[in-house]
Amino acid sequence: MKLIWLNIRKITLFFLLFLFLFSFNISAKENSGWYGNIEPITNQDWDINKAKHLLERAGFGGTPEEIKFLFNLGISKAIEHLVYYENISVSEMPEFDESDIHDPGLINFPPSRPATTKLAKETGEALGIKVKESGNRKLQPIVNKFFFWLRASRLETKRVAYWWADRMISSPRPLEEKMTLFWHNHFANNETKVRDYRKLLLQNETFRNHATGNFRDLIIAVAKDPAMLYFLDAGQNIKGSPNENFAREIMELFTLGVGNYEEKDIREAARAFTGWNTNDLEFVVNKDLHDNESKTILNKTGNFSGEDVIDILLSQEAASKFIVKKLYKEFVNENINDDIISDYAHVLEQNNFELKPLLAAIFSSKDFYSEQNRGSHIKSPVELVISTYKKLGLNNTPGIPDFNQSTTAMGQTLFWPPTVAGWAGGRSWITPALLMERGNFARSFLYPDIDFIDKDFYSPDPKIIVMHKAIREGADITTATKSSNGGDSMMMMSEANMMADRDEDFNTRYGSYRGWQMAVSKVKPIIRDTININFTKMVLDSGAKNTSEAVDYLINRFLTVKINSEKRTMIISFLNNNLGTNNIIEAKTYLEDSLKMVLHLIMSQPEYQLG
Repeated sequence: MKLIWLNIRKITLFFLLFLFLFSFNISAKENSGWYGNIEPITNQDWDINKAKHLLERAGFGGTPEEIKFLFNLGISKAIEHLVYYENISVSEMPEFDESDIHDPGLINFPPSRPATTKLAKETGEALGIKVKESGNRKLQPIVNKFFFWLRASRLETKRVAYWWADRMISSPRPLEEKMTLFWHNHFANNETKVRDYRKLLLQNETFRNHATGNFRDLIIAVAKDPAMLYFLDAGQNIKGSPNENFAREIMELFTLGVGNYEEKDIREAARAFTGWNTNDLEFVVNKDLHDNESKTILNKTGNFSGEDVIDILLSQEAASKFIVKKLYKEFVNENINDDIISDYAHVLEQNNFELKPLLAAIFSSKDFYSEQNRGSHIKSPVELVISTYKKLGLNNTPGIPDFNQSTTAMGQTLFWPPTVAGWAGGRSWITPALLMERGNFARSFLYPDIDFIDKDFYSPDPKIIVMHKAIREGADITTATKSSNGGDSMMMMSEANMMADRDEDFNTRYGSYRGWQMAVSKVKPIIRDTININFTKMVLDSGAKNTSEAVDYLINRFLTVKINSEKRTMIISFLNNNLGTNNIIEAKTYLEDSLKMVLHLIMSQPEYQLG
């Protein structure tokens, strides 16, 4: 078995970067006049491969049965089914199952531990806990709760990511979830700063509610979204002292792009958003903090509100082109055709920024189905994982391998984009190390590791583990927190036992330790199940009788970009050698492991990264 895996590893490494050296320079032989043409295709042009391409881009791919269903609808009905999905019910899809970790004392959570203890000293209370009147460490319960929420919110956010992954896999509205993922990257903010899973969950619902609706409605909703307001420091944006963070990002990243505004426009727009803030999960305008004076933005002058600023931005010619470019790069190709961008921008403008007509035009066009654009999209880690599970026919996300750990290893963690600009995407997903992690992902669900304990529940700080061990061995708090800094813990415990615990308001390290303990005791665990698929049955049910037919079935089911004949021959030979025959009917009693190795080999190919 070890030799087999080494051979697979060599084959994988040999081809690892090969496709990416030329995959974006494919010479088109078929439909050479389609590239850059926004005219819709006809039913005469429609075939099963185009249906597969459409479902891959407008969703996350699917099983052969799902692709055949879409194909049988015909091109017009297929577009209608995917884009105009409101009549498709999702009422049976479960809401997020919260762990009940939030309480009123955590509303308006302080920005830091020092801010928390300062508040407690000044008011006698913080986070819903009163300061002890006397005794040692009077602020310790407050510090404990501060660290509890930091840890609990992170854990709960990872559970939200699992819930969302389940929706991406099982929703009968795949484009709704694909667009929710798109907006999550377009309007990026992360848990590290927001520090409240409830705000991130609410924002996720906002993206979904406006996924393919009107862009103006979406951006106004985002501008009033608690997560965005907190992330971009709305509380600091007040009359007389405007904070420019949101005004800058709404121009640079959300609507216009660099070069289509000036610094003075940012300063003036920031004044229009003064007073916009959040009271826990509700949007509020503090009228006393709002600047009601005249502003000049992009050569327009008036006593503008935040909504007025958004209308001014969307009236710029650059706005429709900026949005179309982002959508085109996501759903068609990273390489931009300026002429077609102008054509699509006109579609968006003519429809008053309604997104459905634009998306329908893109998915119907000859350009979308041209050879240059098919198989040109490098899947993000989330797309790769979800599309894999979709093609396997799963209805939910298995707990092994861990969804969050898998995507993180490949460079993407839901609700933790690296910057306000989101993930760069495209070729940034592809390095030798990240490609190897993608191959490791395939192996991790085909051959689950024995060590599948939920790593989320481990402390993120190794010093906490040292402290935990010291306390279990009988150390007091002072000694245990000292031992977490290193040194001979047993000697320190012996010395500490000879003197009383020193008097202090709180112990930060112990607060971090207790916060971790409290969080893992209250946050619901993720179910650690594995995939349960009989690949022998899958292949035999397809009608395959020999190794060539088995390999062709797996390639067709799991690859959008077909591998060349040399690779196909190599994989068939690999299966023949493992089975000792090319007759899979005769080998069916021991076929399973060999099929898993073949599937791992297919999924480790560079072609599998493309959709």
